[in-house]
Amino acid sequence: MTGTDSDTDTTWPADVLTLCIDIGGSGFKASVVNSQGVATTERVRVDTPYPCPPDRFVATVRDLVAPQLAGAHRASVGFPGLIRQGRVIEVPSLSRSQYGGERDLDLAHAWEGFDLSHALAQVFQLPTKVVNDADMQGCAVVRGQGLEFVMTLGTGVGTALFSDGALLPHLELSHAPFRDGLSFDLTLGNAQRKKDGHEKWVKNVKRAIKAWDETLFFDHLYVGGGNAKYLSASEVGPKGELIPNSSGILGGVRLWEISHID
Repeated sequence: MTGTDSDTDTTWPADVLTLCIDIGGSGFKASVVNSQGVATTERVRVDTPYPCPPDRFVATVRDLVAPQLAGAHRASVGFPGLIRQGRVIEVPSLSRSQYGGERDLDLAHAWEGFDLSHALAQVFQLPTKVVNDADMQGCAVVRGQGLEFVMTLGTGVGTALFSDGALLPHLELSHAPFRDGLSFDLTLGNAQRKKDGHEKWVKNVKRAIKAWDETLFFDHLYVGGGNAKYLSASEVGPKGELIPNSSGILGGVRLWEISHID
């Protein structure tokens, strides 16, 4: 099977296998998952390389998944940036020359407009979908009832919105101003969590949830990502639910089944 555009219509076998890749600011993770959401290979992981321009990114992903490609029918990639029609609009974490560093204008320019979906489809030689990583996490957990909001906490903050089970166009809600001259993304990101300490960080997470609820009027909230482990169920509010970080991988299966509103 050759690489194709992500919107190609395909009839999948009942035992379809999906190569699921979760890209984060600190690590790349991958596994092959069956139609029931069960991994059929061991999860593999590698630290995110810095600096990480597109060519190094593609080479790192290629080397990570090469042993797992055999038997996969398609690939799903959750990417920590804004993706439209398979192209990168921006990616904050990979536009830094070092983890948690300042924005590098040359790296940001290298990523802008890069056709990531096509590049990875050619490497994998599989039909490939690339979406924001919060979108992919959300695909694993949404129930298809009302307006569902996904919030991921890691190197930065990801968000995703679903309406009655359909994935809405990705909005970089975390880039809006929040507190003390910082965006939601920076205030709740990993570097600021370490700087502020646990108590202040949790307080800001709760403030962010309240602010987004007052803006979006969501029916249900899912909080995931690597730093969700620092929160308790009571701290995400009555509409909230903590979801496992494995959702970043498992959402790659449902991504092919969930409708998208462009």
